[in-house]
Amino acid sequence: MTFPKYPEYKDSGVEWLGEVPAHWAVKRLRYVAELNPSKSEVWTLPAESSVSFIPMEAVGEDGSLSLEQTRPIGEVLAGYTYVREGDVTIAKITPCFENGKGAVMRGLKNHVGFGTTELTVMRPIAGLTTSDYLYRVISSEPFRVLGESSMYGAGGQKRVPDDFVRNFSIAWPPYKEQEQIQAFLDHEIARIDALVEEQQRLIELLKEKRQAVISHAVTKGLDPDVPMRYSGVEWLGEVPAHWELTRIGWINSELTYGFTNPMPTEDDGPKMLTANDIGWGEIFYDTARSTSELAFKKLLTDKSRPRRGDLLLTKDGTLGRVAVHDGQPACINQSVALIRPLCLADSEFLCSLLQASCYQSQMIFEAGGTTIKHIYITRLAKMPIALPPLNEQKEVLEKINNENVRYLSLIEEAEKSAKLLGERRSALISAAVTGKIDVRGWTPPADSASAHQDARMEAV
Repeated sequence: MTFPKYPEYKDSGVEWLGEVPAHWAVKRLRYVAELNPSKSEVWTLPAESSVSFIPMEAVGEDGSLSLEQTRPIGEVLAGYTYVREGDVTIAKITPCFENGKGAVMRGLKNHVGFGTTELTVMRPIAGLTTSDYLYRVISSEPFRVLGESSMYGAGGQKRVPDDFVRNFSIAWPPYKEQEQIQAFLDHEIARIDALVEEQQRLIELLKEKRQAVISHAVTKGLDPDVPMRYSGVEWLGEVPAHWELTRIGWINSELTYGFTNPMPTEDDGPKMLTANDIGWGEIFYDTARSTSELAFKKLLTDKSRPRRGDLLLTKDGTLGRVAVHDGQPACINQSVALIRPLCLADSEFLCSLLQASCYQSQMIFEAGGTTIKHIYITRLAKMPIALPPLNEQKEVLEKINNENVRYLSLIEEAEKSAKLLGERRSALISAAVTGKIDVRGWTPPADSASAHQDARMEAV
């Protein structure tokens, strides 16, 4: 879909903005909105009056706002940022600002709220701009990019200064035209967001289907007509009759966990792998810390130094992620279990088996601990499995690999579509609030369902 340009433009005098519609007025944001309004207007409210409480996690990256929390105003009047109904807020601290956290304050308890001091508050001046249009301006790409470049501070404490917000210059259309632009953006962005949601649902369905295919292959085999028998284990159910019923501890020469004592760190050397470094079928060597060669050789026993083909499984915290070690020098700490299969079990097959939904559920069910969950090695060793002959393990792995390629390709395509839709959303907002497109003659399509389908076909 394409939109016309305005019939006449003028130089804005703002380098990044360039030309703007001739009838738009270039102003700094402080001339259309009041920044960080004073709390004095609510000082007279009774201390027990209930108001909305807004921590940073209550502000979404998509303009959403969670208002589940309330507090007496007497508890929050000092030390928190004040907002009232209709105010516009943005996060000032990294990475919340870059991620787009911000919202129009609507639905506040008693029309008043207090929140994190890391919010910048803007109150639209009546007749000059609206809350919704102002939000579109401060959520646009130019505002975000320029704001990020103005940040001060170090590391995780970088913030966008109030002066940047106050002095941000952009061209403002007449009040009535702002309402037209806002109506257009509301409609078009709702269509785009619906398409993004469709893609996200598709991605989740593809991931579930992929997991189901893998789980079925490693627990039921590939032949739908093969004779089955009851495994004797309720959560495992029926398995192919010719598969061997055994336990994890019986098919491994080593089943243990890594070092418990602190290890020295070095910039370069053997990797020290923790549960955070183990993913689903992959190990994040690049981001893992390193130890010294001397400590690796002198302070560690063999159980803390995995060999090529060993399985590494997260046993603390986020349980059950498992991957095959590629043999490079590395050690594991106590949050990682080491599984060393005997020759009758293929490492890659066993890795896929342990990722099957029934095994994942059982590991979580049997986990101990209160605050932090643990998979106990003794329980893991007793966990029953049905193991096909080695040649059949290879066949199942080939099928899994082929299915992985197919599903990952479909997931990548859906993710790409969602990304393109997100880019279109951002570009549309920027084009509308900078006057690059003229939507004054736009009207909502009569047939919304048809329009939605047309947009879907365009985007996909």
